[in-house]
Amino acid sequence: MRDIVERVLADPRYQKNVEYGKPRPGHPEGKVKAHIAEVIANLDAIRPRLKSDDAYWKLLFLIHVHDTFKAEAGRNVPILDPQSHASLARQFAAEYTDDGDLLNMIQFHDENYSLWKEFGRHGTYDGERFQALLRRIEDWDLFLIFTIVDGTTPGKDKEKLAWFIGEVRKHRQTEVDETWVL
Repeated sequence: MRDIVERVLADPRYQKNVEYGKPRPGHPEGKVKAHIAEVIANLDAIRPRLKSDDAYWKLLFLIHVHDTFKAEAGRNVPILDPQSHASLARQFAAEYTDDGDLLNMIQFHDENYSLWKEFGRHGTYDGERFQALLRRIEDWDLFLIFTIVDGTTPGKDKEKLAWFIGEVRKHRQTEVDETWVL
């Protein structure tokens, strides 16, 4: 996986797209590359708790790819729309790996936030959408760790992380719990 990360970093599309962004709600750091740097710092803080070096490199791959196509994405399109930043990132990632679980993690990396927003507005959330996510992700430890390192950056509400972890733990066994939140 290390060689894949190195190839992603050398890809001209990656190099161009990480320069995109300006400060906005949820991303006061502005450029995608600044967000990536913050998420990597979070990964470094959590690294001693990881089970393997392979998990570290998979997480680094997710970090570098997940938001890299915001520059090319349609505005306010649904997560499964081919022009969403998640769909474009998944398409890019598929050029480097055929790991379906990692590709699903990229596609659905913001699903926790959407479900949490819905829960905050209505006191409930779309159970079918959540069940579909539960079926799509295989390695819940890895996905939750990614959710934590991505969701513990300035401008993001950490409360959603504990909520989401709690919801997942009702349905899936995972070593990750609220104590992992940075």
